[in-house]
Amino acid sequence: MPPNNSKYASANRHAPLVDIEEDGVGLASGDVLIDIDGPTDGLIEARSVDGIRPYNDWPNDLGFDVVHEERIPVELGVIGHIPAYAAGTLYRTGPGGHEVLTEKGTIWNTNHWFDGFTQVHRFQILEPDPTDPLATTRIFYNSRRGTDGMIEEIRRTGKLSGFSFGQKRDPCESYFWKIMTIFLGKPTDAAPPNTRNTGVTISINPPGFPSKRQISEKGALGHTSGIRSLWNKTDSAMLKEIDPDTLEPIGLALQHRLHPDLQGAFSAAHAKSDPLTGDLFNYNLKLGKNAVYRVFRISGATGKTDIIASITGAPGAYLHSLFLTKNFVILCVWGSHYANYGLKVLWEKNILDAIADLDPRDPNKRSKWFVIDRHYDRGVVAAFEGDSFFCFHTVNAYEERSKEDGKVDIILDLTVYENMDVIKRFYFENIRSSSPCARAFFGEKGDTTRGNLNRWRLPSVDVSEPSRPSTATSHGSVSTPQPLPRAILEWEAPKDESVELPTINPKFVAKAHRYIYGVADRGFSTFVDGLHKYDTETRTVLTWEFHGQNPGEPIFVPDPRGKDEDDGVLLSVVLDGHTGKSYLLVLNAKDMLEMGRAEMTGG
Repeated sequence: MPPNNSKYASANRHAPLVDIEEDGVGLASGDVLIDIDGPTDGLIEARSVDGIRPYNDWPNDLGFDVVHEERIPVELGVIGHIPAYAAGTLYRTGPGGHEVLTEKGTIWNTNHWFDGFTQVHRFQILEPDPTDPLATTRIFYNSRRGTDGMIEEIRRTGKLSGFSFGQKRDPCESYFWKIMTIFLGKPTDAAPPNTRNTGVTISINPPGFPSKRQISEKGALGHTSGIRSLWNKTDSAMLKEIDPDTLEPIGLALQHRLHPDLQGAFSAAHAKSDPLTGDLFNYNLKLGKNAVYRVFRISGATGKTDIIASITGAPGAYLHSLFLTKNFVILCVWGSHYANYGLKVLWEKNILDAIADLDPRDPNKRSKWFVIDRHYDRGVVAAFEGDSFFCFHTVNAYEERSKEDGKVDIILDLTVYENMDVIKRFYFENIRSSSPCARAFFGEKGDTTRGNLNRWRLPSVDVSEPSRPSTATSHGSVSTPQPLPRAILEWEAPKDESVELPTINPKFVAKAHRYIYGVADRGFSTFVDGLHKYDTETRTVLTWEFHGQNPGEPIFVPDPRGKDEDDGVLLSVVLDGHTGKSYLLVLNAKDMLEMGRAEMTGG
């Protein structure tokens, strides 16, 4: 899920540039105003897949093998109607190609989809000329790979240096690298940016990080973009800056540049941003016998970074996202714990094999929920314990008045899995539709790799303003009472009706929402098989689906004249598995019917 992400920046100069962090699964990923993840890596030409018939006659192989770049923007052919208010820039970032022909004539390849070479895609949606009554919306597309330096190193050496998400290593190499790692210094952001494979999500104009780009008010096509900087992120403390127009990597930055105490190696690819203030929230994890999560805030107004809580009462875990409400940041430490206090990361040289197995019956793997005050320097104000699970993507969180005065209940939506099978699903041998292993994998583990949409409640959290300024240090460690009060599971949607790469109307971030949109995974293909609109009030679902069509994470663009929560359109990049080409799909978010699409013209 993590490797695909998209973001959308409105062309409406009066619309605030809000960075909404979401993440998901797909064949590409990126982020600019809204996050998108999904199973398509840009616009790719058809190639026949020899050999085995695709699983369920639902082909998707070409979406995992993207090697073509379109560095110069090209205009796409528009079919149907794309409303003018959808004008803006949509970015997608995620894995592209995964094979390298070495100098020795051998083929080197990545094992896991999350380790594919990052490629960024850009769709510029231009509103019709208001002086021409016959004019229609125009869309331009360009893309660029961001790892040319890394690919060249693999071509010369025949191997991958450094750490990865799931790349399988030779046991001897892992052993000696474990020894050598002891003598390595701190990671550096002085390396050439095209040597780092950073590309799970994208952020537009994030506070705190100075841009290395020469800022221009005009984009590549001469329109005012409002995009000052664009950054690729992953589940580490390193970010990569890319040029918003050319998509060229131009710099690296580590989180300790924001604050000297942010020395950990891990963070959430999906940070959270306040849509009103622009403040950005994330955590930094330093592994060890006593793991430390430092939750921090970057001011949207000043760029200053403050650590608002330090948590030592939970094991180090792989956490891809977190939650934000009006008054709180919520960090849920679910069951994806690193084995041996994180030392196994050094041994395996990848994240996947360093995560311990998750047995839902193990009481040590129960989820821990930490509620952190955003405004009054109170640190962790409440902690809860819940059932064990794993999660990639949170949806949204908001507050409801509690039965007790001065307190609120926190409502949280997310997609959960009962164990860690889902991350093993994304080995290429398990996810490509023509792979013999995919049939065996889905026959054995298919159901456990599909998530359930959940709603949880954290009851009676104190929201009152302190009577006097807090004297507690934000760097103090948190000690929590045992046993912790229980987090309450309100409801769970069936797997066939649940979503991944979830998104909502961005106007409802940190507010009570009704509708959740995302990719559907009903087992019809080895990847995803439709787009869902889930109604949290009626607990019903509307679906866009066509056989062989592999959609990416949807992005919601609100209708500025709309009155209802679902007034707007969804943007999703879809791979047509039958033709091997991708297109930008535009759906009416109210009825999930197609309004228009943009396709590559010509052969």
